[in-house]
Amino acid sequence: MTDVTAGAPGVFPTILKHSYADDSTQPFWDAARDDRLVAPRCTNCGTFRLPPTPFCFVCQHRDVEWVDLPGTGIVFSFTIVRHPLARMLNDAVPYAAGIIELDGTQGAGARMIANIIDCDVDTLKIGDRVQIVWEHVSDDMSVPRFRPRAG
Repeated sequence: MTDVTAGAPGVFPTILKHSYADDSTQPFWDAARDDRLVAPRCTNCGTFRLPPTPFCFVCQHRDVEWVDLPGTGIVFSFTIVRHPLARMLNDAVPYAAGIIELDGTQGAGARMIANIIDCDVDTLKIGDRVQIVWEHVSDDMSVPRFRPRAG
């Protein structure tokens, strides 16, 4: 999905055009370029590590396997930004910045921070179902965003 309109109301503008990834984050950005959401899972204890880190925060193990996720989840928390703090944000406000608990990550689940787009910010609520949408900002980078999902 690539139908994100940068600079549209509710869409936080993307500043970076390249991921500037390191060894522990490059697989995430490689998959994102192909419209796939992946997360590293510790091969020792099974904990998902988002954002990717060099060591597991549970068992301190280094090795991971990259797991494809469905790209859906629920709004765990969010805030609505209504006042632009920079001129470049004038056309984006109001916009929702949320923490998304990702499906397919077992237990408490892995979470990621993302812009929630194509929603009525006045009716958005914790527990709403969302699905990923990708904004291709360059040949090297796609940015994940989420939009409401029925069901």
